[in-house]
Amino acid sequence: MKKILLTTILLAASHFTYADVIIESAYVRAVPPGQMNSAAFMQLKNKGEHEITLTKASSDVAKNVELHTHINDNGIMRMRKINDIKVPAGKIISLQPGGMHIMLIGLTRNLNIGDNIGLSLEFSDGTQQSLEIPVKDIMSMGNTHHMMHTPETKAE
Repeated sequence: MKKILLTTILLAASHFTYADVIIESAYVRAVPPGQMNSAAFMQLKNKGEHEITLTKASSDVAKNVELHTHINDNGIMRMRKINDIKVPAGKIISLQPGGMHIMLIGLTRNLNIGDNIGLSLEFSDGTQQSLEIPVKDIMSMGNTHHMMHTPETKAE
């Protein structure tokens, strides 16, 4: 009886931890055929009482997947790899064009509008979430904040 109770408690605890991070509005940027890189964007909602950190992402559509941010380097916006993305307790972190995002480097296939791709996220508590997210044309989404770089900025 004690063994069953302990197993039930452990399963409930791991489920609760897994449920603390909710992924919303996830999509991947469509790119022209032959383009080797793209990016994934989403909102990470931490419903838990403790900070959690996105530590790694992977996908079968890219040779490398990295967590990135944009920095202003003397007036020039540059993308930089970062080790993790912290999601404070009770907060929402937006991964969006011009900010933090997930880079898909060395695409292994074309990303066509309407396709879905697999993306796996790993968190500091050991949980993992596997997603199927749509490929979208961010230029036609009707919102200019979805542009990767404005004409006044240069990307590295």
